[in-house]
Amino acid sequence: MRDRGGMKKLIVLGVVSCASLVHAQAGKTRSCRRAVFEGDVRAGEGFERVYARGLKFYLEPLRSGWIVRVLAADEPRGAHDDAGLATPPYNSVSPLLISTDWSFRAQDAVGWNPRRFRYVADKKVFRRLDGLYAGVVAGDAARSAEAAELVSEQPEGVLTILDARIVPGIADQAQMAAVVASHLATTPHSVDQSSELISPSPLGVVEELRFRVELDLPAGVEVAKGVHAEKISCHEPTAGISPASQKTTR
Repeated sequence: MRDRGGMKKLIVLGVVSCASLVHAQAGKTRSCRRAVFEGDVRAGEGFERVYARGLKFYLEPLRSGWIVRVLAADEPRGAHDDAGLATPPYNSVSPLLISTDWSFRAQDAVGWNPRRFRYVADKKVFRRLDGLYAGVVAGDAARSAEAAELVSEQPEGVLTILDARIVPGIADQAQMAAVVASHLATTPHSVDQSSELISPSPLGVVEELRFRVELDLPAGVEVAKGVHAEKISCHEPTAGISPASQKTTR
């Protein structure tokens, strides 16, 4: 039988480690531009947008909500995507999951806002992280350290929930959700009290999302037509929390 208490501690530590890793090495020189766009989805629907040459953002629908993907726009999809490899911990609580997985209630999923992550924009780095993946999952310290160093150098992204419609879950908040889901009061949302088709459930349902996505661009990569490009400081700590920036549009 699994040690449930030990598993919860491991997951919580994973969330904290992920948050630390996303903000690691904040002083490194970053891209001086980022792509910015908005979108909306309903439960069961996906959203995709080619935001730069060869790069596509995809909010993939799951039975429990959505997962953030960054994919090569014109290549077959493999086992891993650019955001999944660059945003540890793997196979655990993740800022990429806007869902009721890992005992998150609908209100917890919305309350984790904004969602900060990284994505791999270099094919050589992607292949290296892909090769390290199994060792990281297995707990190999050397491979985990190498992967962490590679991840810290990748472009950053932010998904901010602008509005949401939820059927709240009736369960008590799980410990791992409490670590990160602290902004429900400041996240615009509405509670669906009219649906007779959805019975009260422990985790509830996220029915609709409206969101903004900001993705740092690697040097030399142009935004796609119709996508805003924001000029930012090359030493900005993290995408999505900068002072007012100058906007350009292609």
